[in-house]
Amino acid sequence: MTESILVKLGGSVVTDKSGECKVDEARLAAIADELASRPDVRFVVVHGAGSCGHPEAKRHHLDKGLNQNNKAGIFITHNAVRNLNDAVIKALRARGVEAVGIHPLDACIANNGRLISFESGPVELLMQHGIVPVLHGDVVMDRKRGACIVSGDQLIAALPSRIRIDRIGLATDVAGVLSDGDVVPVITPETADILDIRQSDNTDVTGGMKGKISELLALAEEGTESAIFHISRLGDFLDGRDHGGTVVKGSHKQN
Repeated sequence: MTESILVKLGGSVVTDKSGECKVDEARLAAIADELASRPDVRFVVVHGAGSCGHPEAKRHHLDKGLNQNNKAGIFITHNAVRNLNDAVIKALRARGVEAVGIHPLDACIANNGRLISFESGPVELLMQHGIVPVLHGDVVMDRKRGACIVSGDQLIAALPSRIRIDRIGLATDVAGVLSDGDVVPVITPETADILDIRQSDNTDVTGGMKGKISELLALAEEGTESAIFHISRLGDFLDGRDHGGTVVKGSHKQN
């Protein structure tokens, strides 16, 4: 059976998060090479917004909801992340990977910041035909707040219950989840509370590493493990080798 792998590219991987929407073209090309070299794998790619979206969302206070004064922020923020999505797709297609963008603003509805509707049918069908859907963190309409920001990590948490995903890997700019400078090899609900997981110093309206771990733990409790590793170890993860990162698992009682 053809393996289906979800690859999440952190915003700090595809952009310089300290700048204003500066795309890392060289890194995108290297990522595209890795995916292109494995034509027998079905991929779905999700990427963060990085410096292309977080500053705009913060500037327009979309993390607080929609009001009469910040309506323009929906277009401005979505346009920023859509441009980044275009750059990711361009890099993939330049290496021969058939890829197409899926925008959560078009496909999702939230309620009080959490997804309640996700039209995932096109994602599943694209993968079945060997086309790589590329999703991203985005502004979406929210029944309670008017609008909210849905992170790439929340999309990751939503996908396995809707389509078949065999493995999930999150490529970041660090070696994994760190505690006192060392990689934590395994995180479970029992160990997560005692870890000192610090927030990013850069603008992030989706919760940083703490938000990421929260989403992944919920996913693990439903039976889907995930791995967090440095982007330089993407090939190791894709090939099932040791990636030197962190594995997020469900509670011990379920293992």
